[in-house]
Amino acid sequence: MKIKKEFIITFSLILLSLSFLSFGQQFNNVAVIDSAKTMQISIEGKRVMSLLQQKEQQILSELSKLDNQAQSLETRLYTQKFTLAIEARDQMAKDLEALRTKRKKTEEESTKEFNQLEFNLVTKIKTEVLPLIKDIAQEKGFSLVLDLQASGVAYFLPTIDITEEVIKRYDVLKAVKKEG
Repeated sequence: MKIKKEFIITFSLILLSLSFLSFGQQFNNVAVIDSAKTMQISIEGKRVMSLLQQKEQQILSELSKLDNQAQSLETRLYTQKFTLAIEARDQMAKDLEALRTKRKKTEEESTKEFNQLEFNLVTKIKTEVLPLIKDIAQEKGFSLVLDLQASGVAYFLPTIDITEEVIKRYDVLKAVKKEG
């Protein structure tokens, strides 16, 4: 499986190289951008990351409370199993199972909600950054801009990295929108 993946990547890179050769002057200027760095360094990216961390902590706190409740109930059930009436012991066991089910459901729903929030926030940033990338590419005469996170670029000259410029323009854009 790994060999097949490496073959596909190598084959794709060869095709990409051949396409550069065949198009000649059309792709003479290539730039790169590091979208992960944009998320980590830009003001909006930091805000989004902070928001996601807060949401994650909220979810973990809620799950921890449910875990503690289940642990407490399990401890009571174990320590009182010989002194409780059968009906009371059965009810505690049912309550414990219901609590574990609630915890599992809460985790699944929270994970789904978190993933959707993350997708929406990241998509919003990508949508806002794309016109900036396009503007910079046109200004500097780049025919192609590759995202380092998605393209599999192994090497590039630092002079073709437009990440810092995109971050600066994005921060300015967000500051202007915040003021207005």
